[in-house]
Amino acid sequence: MKVLRTPAEVHALREELRRQPVTVGLVPTMGYLHEGHNSLLRAAREENDVVVMSLFVNPTQFRAGEDLSAYPRDEERDLAIARSSGVDYIYAPEPDAVYPSGFASRVEVEGLTEVLCGAEQSRGAGHFAGVTTIVAKLLNAIDPDVAYLGQKDAQQATVIRRLVEDLEFRTKIVILPTVRERDGLAMSSRNAYLSPEARERATAIWASLLETEKAFAEAGLEPALEAGRRHLEEAGITPEYFEARYPGTLDPADGIGSDPILVAVSATVDGTRLIDNILIEPSRSLNGAGAPQAATTPRRTR
Repeated sequence: MKVLRTPAEVHALREELRRQPVTVGLVPTMGYLHEGHNSLLRAAREENDVVVMSLFVNPTQFRAGEDLSAYPRDEERDLAIARSSGVDYIYAPEPDAVYPSGFASRVEVEGLTEVLCGAEQSRGAGHFAGVTTIVAKLLNAIDPDVAYLGQKDAQQATVIRRLVEDLEFRTKIVILPTVRERDGLAMSSRNAYLSPEARERATAIWASLLETEKAFAEAGLEPALEAGRRHLEEAGITPEYFEARYPGTLDPADGIGSDPILVAVSATVDGTRLIDNILIEPSRSLNGAGAPQAATTPRRTR
């Protein structure tokens, strides 16, 4: 496994790989790896000749007052996990290498970034401008055949898909199911912030989504959302949002018809902001993240 620190090194790798008949899978991360990341790395390893993992805590997606300085970091541990998962290259630059003096460009996706986590009362659309800018830079620098994302960040995955489509990147975006702890809590690097008591209370987030799914089958969408919110509030958690949206467009869902419905929640538990979601299909109930997409990648000359 080789660690790359500068854009120049990544560009040289890209040119080398373009001369070979190989497929390249990218797993973008901010480090502090957990089993959710490992599931993406395993898929990339199984389905591609070359696996690249980015390791970069992106400062432009943090708002003022957020946890940039406190965000958990352990590069030595992350490198060991990546090596054991079969990663070939890690791109782990310093912020100044990604955003040098004079950097003045932003890539924005409108509409999809102005709801849920992008709403002004939440993190604001500026958060997603930071996400889409760094993802555009990574896709341009690495030119992967496939990039692997997790369903836990459902809005982010939707935004990145639109970015890839609109800007005609040739990378295929594959979304894999949320990986959960045994008690249902979605795995997240930020779970490290939780005290034992907060960690136990946080399990109410996933339980509230399961309650919503159950109530939807029995009573319809609005009563189901009320049931989910009530479950959270009974656990002493006030959600930042608890909303039903249509996947792909993130338009508000009305529960009429057979289209899948994404119920997404954000809540702060003892100062730690957590997100989760469930995909409800009116015709059948799913256990959370929905079915993974097929990720077969044809071999081609790059």
